[in-house]
Amino acid sequence: MSQKPQTPEDWTTTDVLNAPMDIAWQFDYAIGQDKLKNLYSKAKQRQWDGEEKLDWSIEIDPSKPIIDERQNEFQKLRFFQKMSKSQQEKLTAHATCQLLSQFLHGEQGALMTAAAVTHAVPDYEAKLYSASQTMDEARHVEVYERYINKLAMAYPISPWLKDVIDATLQADHYAKIMVGMNMVVEGLALGAFHNMRKQTTCPLLRDLTEYVLQDESRHVAFGHLYLERTIADMHQDEREDVAQFAFEAIRGMSDAMGGFDGKGPQQPDPGFQQMLENNDVSLEEFIKDAIEAGMQGIDGEAPPGQIHSFKDLMMPALVRVGAVTDRTRELYAEANIPIWEDTSILESMEDQKTGDLVA
Repeated sequence: MSQKPQTPEDWTTTDVLNAPMDIAWQFDYAIGQDKLKNLYSKAKQRQWDGEEKLDWSIEIDPSKPIIDERQNEFQKLRFFQKMSKSQQEKLTAHATCQLLSQFLHGEQGALMTAAAVTHAVPDYEAKLYSASQTMDEARHVEVYERYINKLAMAYPISPWLKDVIDATLQADHYAKIMVGMNMVVEGLALGAFHNMRKQTTCPLLRDLTEYVLQDESRHVAFGHLYLERTIADMHQDEREDVAQFAFEAIRGMSDAMGGFDGKGPQQPDPGFQQMLENNDVSLEEFIKDAIEAGMQGIDGEAPPGQIHSFKDLMMPALVRVGAVTDRTRELYAEANIPIWEDTSILESMEDQKTGDLVA
């Protein structure tokens, strides 16, 4: 369990978890899955150094927006429309920093879970691949931290994101860890990174995101390749236990965001509220204007060219690997959470020969 809840004032302090974790030695060093072997080979070949690959000399004005103004959903809100141009730019810059901070915190969570999978999975090929993912995640933490430092603004992790990652780290089986990270969090990340690459006007952030996407697509592919086989080989009771874990992770995110239609009460996010206050906007004013604008939350249609992480990637992936059962389908229905099963977008991003995804 987490030692204590963190307030916005102390969110940068160390938070320690006690996690049950089996460690599996494997002395049969043969790689039995060609697709996993290919994925590991690709991971080795595509390692990159953020210091050399990215042009850190590019200047960034922290007061200016770094995403295309046409993609700014705040434009729909009355309080934003009443702001001066400079006030709008400042709020947009802060909002982007708040989002990028979630990328950074999520990547640290991925770093820890990938390391946990490395010593918990019983298969040699999975150990090799998850070790390469651990290096990928370390690199992502490095480059996002360096980019956010250039902006001179950082925000705390969203409570719902930390709850999902904490539950994943404290899971008692590597399949649950992979559901939590490679299916849920990485699915969200893949969609968010894809959209950020299209939205950003900053060449450094665009290049950074492009490289991160190459890695993240492999991570989601690994979750698909390995989990589908693992869950299929499980006893029915174990399979239901993993499916229950997946449902609770999804329900937690849904509850935090006011349901999948965005119309219910949302759980407070201290970082987001802090971002609003830094721009002289009250949370009450934001909520009032958001309701007035008819924003649909995470169930809203993604703009043309963008990916809806839940609908297009995460939920179809969970269904495809067997992490949604007949029993948990009833739980999703009771919680008014739709189960999206269309894998067409997921499959359109997938290289069928290697099991890798393409950005």
